[in-house]
Amino acid sequence: MDVANLEKYEIERDAIADQLSDQSILSKPDKLKVLSKRFRELEDIVVIVKRLRDAQNDLDAAKELYNDLSGDDRELARAEIEEAEETLEKCEQDLRETLIPKDPNNGRDVMMEIRGAEGGEEANLFAKDLFDMYLRYTDRRKWKYEVISLNPSEKDGINEAVIIIGGDDAWQRLKHEGGPHRVQRVPVTESQGRVHTSSATVTVLPVAEELEVEIDPSELRIDVFRSTGPGGQSVNTTDSAVRITHLPTGIVVSMQEERSQIQNRAKAMQVLRSRLLQLEQERKEGEESMLRKNQVGGGGRSEKVRTYNFKENRVTDHRIKLTLYKLDKVLAGDLDELVDALLADERSRQLLDSSLAGDLSVAR
Repeated sequence: MDVANLEKYEIERDAIADQLSDQSILSKPDKLKVLSKRFRELEDIVVIVKRLRDAQNDLDAAKELYNDLSGDDRELARAEIEEAEETLEKCEQDLRETLIPKDPNNGRDVMMEIRGAEGGEEANLFAKDLFDMYLRYTDRRKWKYEVISLNPSEKDGINEAVIIIGGDDAWQRLKHEGGPHRVQRVPVTESQGRVHTSSATVTVLPVAEELEVEIDPSELRIDVFRSTGPGGQSVNTTDSAVRITHLPTGIVVSMQEERSQIQNRAKAMQVLRSRLLQLEQERKEGEESMLRKNQVGGGGRSEKVRTYNFKENRVTDHRIKLTLYKLDKVLAGDLDELVDALLADERSRQLLDSSLAGDLSVAR
């Protein structure tokens, strides 16, 4: 097997190693961070390329030896060939997996927005169930979290909640939670015992650092107003709530969780930066719409990523056609089986992408 076309990774790694020893780079933390991350990625690839090269050499040697032998010795040589072929196949598989592009948001904190959608107050109650579910999952994973905004509804549900969750693998394990979630159950307000269908939406965004996203103050419209609670009643006597509109994109963020206008403004800007970061990432990827729009959809009952059926104690993820009869455990924060299946599906789809195996197909 000719693996010469894989030498480009060794060349790039060596070039970055030279840059990392340059004093001018060492004085630029942001640049140093990017180069160090890429160096680690390339080092992993180069190690496997070396294994692949050694395996190919072993196979070539075993085949050459086989041609010069006969009888029992020839059979032993055949066994060596089969072993070398298995090793080579394993190296190729490892390389394919290592060449899968890394998600640029891995390692970031996660911003989750949860809202009641269709179904009136029952949708808001279900949004509260999802909110509690994700906090319990966060506790199980020993991540940290901060509730940025919590807007309760009239009957112990939530109209909207914004949470920031931090953990090394938080983005990786939560990124597939975005989208419309559907619930099928008998609402507490239902006197006839009929099952109702309602929905809530979950949006998952990477948290942006302040220096990552530049926002021109002249492109913002900032309004202040009095905070309100369920039913619209005023909860304080000062104009502490803040609404920020980003004029170029039309993104609007409102925040009233804190009593201080300054604190509400800081939180609103944090949410705005994360939404703008995601928008910019989508633009660079050449997609036509924001991840936010793709995840939320219309929030209608016909659109769904997951269904939670209380009567059957069933949860179904429609994207991977996985059904579990453990809804009670899922709502208690036991999400790993669903999350692991979604990650496995993502990995399988990436491995099937012909562009990911391009180097190996050329090599063959």
